[in-house]
Order: sequence, then structure tokens, then C-alpha cells
Amino acid sequence: MFPVVTLLLAGAVLWGYQVNQEKNSILLKAENQYQRAFHDLSFHVDQLQNVLGSSLAINSTSHASQRKGLVNVWRLTSEARNEINQLPLTLMPFNKTEEFLSNMANFSYRVAVRDLTKEPMTPDEMQSLSALFERSKEISTELRDVQSKVIMNNLRWMDVEVALATEEKQMDNTIIDGFQTVDKKVSEYEDLNWGPSMVGIFEKRSYQALAGADTTVDEVKQKAAKFLGISDLASIQVVENGNGNEYSSFSVTAKKPGTEEEISIDYAKKGGGMIWFMIPKTVNEKNIDLNQTREAAQKFLDANEYSSMVPISYDEYQNVASLTFAGQHDNIIHYPEKVSVMVALDNGEIVGLQASDYLFEHKTREIKKPDLTIEQARSSLNPGLMVTNEATALIKNELDKEVLCYQFTGTINGVDYRIFLNADTGSEEKVEVLKAVDADVSA
Repeated sequence: MFPVVTLLLAGAVLWGYQVNQEKNSILLKAENQYQRAFHDLSFHVDQLQNVLGSSLAINSTSHASQRKGLVNVWRLTSEARNEINQLPLTLMPFNKTEEFLSNMANFSYRVAVRDLTKEPMTPDEMQSLSALFERSKEISTELRDVQSKVIMNNLRWMDVEVALATEEKQMDNTIIDGFQTVDKKVSEYEDLNWGPSMVGIFEKRSYQALAGADTTVDEVKQKAAKFLGISDLASIQVVENGNGNEYSSFSVTAKKPGTEEEISIDYAKKGGGMIWFMIPKTVNEKNIDLNQTREAAQKFLDANEYSSMVPISYDEYQNVASLTFAGQHDNIIHYPEKVSVMVALDNGEIVGLQASDYLFEHKTREIKKPDLTIEQARSSLNPGLMVTNEATALIKNELDKEVLCYQFTGTINGVDYRIFLNADTGSEEKVEVLKAVDADVSA
């Protein structure tokens, strides 16, 4: 047995050596990736400071140079955020710095995409740019300090990952301490006045801003009973959520009439509008086509006070279709005013509704007459686009502003598109790639 045991022992040693080599190789690759991401992060934050300084140094009337500088700020902040995501920081609070970089990216992008010759940077925005320069300089200094210590002491990111994963409180870990110092410094910054371009970013939807009086539990029961066709109010359970805060709502549970299926509905406390409803259901087969699905959804909306809605998109998952509709008033499609209807494809039953967008955006709007006719706007389209449908639409652009547009649906290079041209200038506000079924459902 001695030769056999010797052979097995040698094989075990060789196997263990190979496993150890593979493990070391993987750890080395991970360490190299962490080091690369960290040093790239330090470099890009350093560059960010330089670009911000250059943007402040140029003449305020040099709009092309301003735009170029802001685009570079957006690029560098995006790269810095990507590098942060590559570091093992998920278990360490670093959210304030990430939020700061995200806001800087949004600010620079939103200012850069607008026409600065017509809407130049405001004094508040210039002041914000100056504050961003000072703050980026501080962050850059802190990161360079950490970088110097990492290089001088040959520190390893793998030690950071192990310390965080095992929840060890190693207060002497230079890298962890350095990043916590950066995040603490960012958290102490005063709020900036980002200017009008960022209003939509920080504007939170609040149910308290909705029209109407507060709804009572009994009123919610009656709404739910009417919607579900239930006569016994005692069978409907209502729970109030977040009483007194800006997201106050009611959650309703009830049995579907004649079945044991439980239905869930949420209503806003202010005004009593429905937020969503859902019937959990497993759909094993598909028996109805697109037209039947659309008709079922349209019939449901018409019966539940969601009138004048037109389909704009279609998705399907596990034999349940989700059709998104937008409001249409005076032959204008209001895209912000959306609802999504879930339809079971076995029998056309409505199994869900998401109406939060409709709840906030359904309102009376005064829309001025456009400067261009649809024929004049059509001349701005790519000549190769084969237009199959056109309409007038109200959308929210990249700056979160409502804009009246002419909507053209068509095909070019074998791909379906929905193109929105500004009804006053003819410029492209948005271009959407459509699935074939989206084009069919909205036809």
C-alpha cells in the first residue's frame, strides 16, 4: 500500500498547490482591479477640479466653451461614480459623496443640453459652479492624501474588503478612515441653490399636494366596494399608512367576489384617488390576441372613470400583458398622464392597475397654439423615415419641462421609431425606439 499512499499524498499536495495558486491569482486580479479603480477615481476627481476651474475662468458669454466644460464635468463625474461602484464600499457609508457626484452630473448635463444663447446660466448657477469647484478641490485633496498613504505603505484593498465583510471595527485602517473622512466632509456641506434646471430632480411627489379633502376609512370602503362590486362592507379591510405624513394612504384588502383570491388596493388619503390595485394570479396559457387585450383594457378604463385614454406601449411577462395608456384631450396626447393596465392573457381579466402618474398629472392645462403646423414640422424629419402615424402630444423633455410636440411614428433602416418634434421650433425633443408590438398597439 505504500506506493499507493505515496501517490495519493503527492496528488493531494499537487492539487492543494494548484488550488492555492488559482486562489492567489484570483485575489491578485481583484486587488489589481481595486487599485486601478481607486487611482482612476483620484485622477478623475483631480481632473474634475481643473475642468470646473476652467469653466469659471472663461467669459460668461462664451456659451460654446461653457457647454464644452459642463459636458466634461458630466463625463468626469459619471466616470468617478462608476469607479466608486467598482470599489468594495457597499458595506461602508459613502452615500453622501455618491449623491454629491450624482447631483453634480445632473446639474452639468441639464445646463449643457439647453440653449445657453437663449437661456444663459443664472447667477445662482454660476455661484453653484463656484461652490462645486471649492468642494471638488477639498475632496480631491482628501483622496490624494489617501492615495499617498496607499502607495507609501503598500496598502491592499483586499484587507478593506475582508474588514468590511467581517464587520471588524478596524479604526486604524487607513483606506476606510480616509473614505469615511471624505463622506463626513461632504455631509457637512451646505445645500446648494442648483437653479431652475434641477427643480424637477429635488421635487418630491407628495400625496398632500393632491387636490381634494382628506378621505375617511368609511369613504375608502365605499370606493373599494363600488370598484370591486362588493355589497358587504364588513368584508373589506382598510389600514391607514403613514398617518399625518406626506405619503398618507389607505391599503385595502378584500376577497374577489365568488372566489378566495385576495385583492389589494391602495388609495391616497388626500382626495381618495386610487394609486394601484393588484390581483395575484398565475396565468398558465395565452388565449387572446393583441386586439382583444387592448379592448379589455380600454373597456376597464372607460368603466372606471379613466376616459379618453389611448394606448402607447405594450409589455408581456408570464402570460400577463401590461398596456400603458396616456390621456388624450382636445386631440393632444398627454404623456405625463399615464396608467398601466395588467391583463391576464388566458381570459382577458384585469389583474392590476398602476395609476400613480395619472393621480399626480391629471389636471387642466392651458396649452397655447403652436407656432408651427404639423406639415411645417414634418419637413424637419429625416427624409428616409417612412411615417405611418402622426399626432400632437404633450411630453416632458430631458429637463423635466412639459413641451408641446408633434409626434411622428415611422420606420427607417428596418426599425420603428417614435419621434417628438417641438411644435414651436421643429427641433427634436425625444426619439424612442419602438418594439413592433408598441407600434401595433398604438396604431
